[in-house]
Amino acid sequence: MSISMRPSQALRLWQQVMLSQVRDGSPDLTMRQTAILFTIYLDPPPHTVRGLAARLNVTKPVITRALDTMGALKLVSRHRDELDKRNVLIRRTVEGALFVERFGDGIIARAHELPI
Repeated sequence: MSISMRPSQALRLWQQVMLSQVRDGSPDLTMRQTAILFTIYLDPPPHTVRGLAARLNVTKPVITRALDTMGALKLVSRHRDELDKRNVLIRRTVEGALFVERFGDGIIARAHELPI
């Protein structure tokens, strides 16, 4: 499905989505944390700290700090890879899946409100 928007419409949509997240009391994630979270939930697993760092072109400590925050919010969990103890596997959680689904629902709802 293709959607045609002017830049001002795309920015208005993004603004409305962000405002709804703030008003709803959703977790206050940075853009980087949001990008990491969406990568974990939208790209097929397995996800590792090393793999996420490479995918987002950031350092492993950047990923670790983001995962600390998202782990405290129960949006993701971390576990040692039983096959290779050097790897930390990032797993999805029910809370994280619900957050991502609600975020997507919010985008759809705000898009319907855009003036044509």
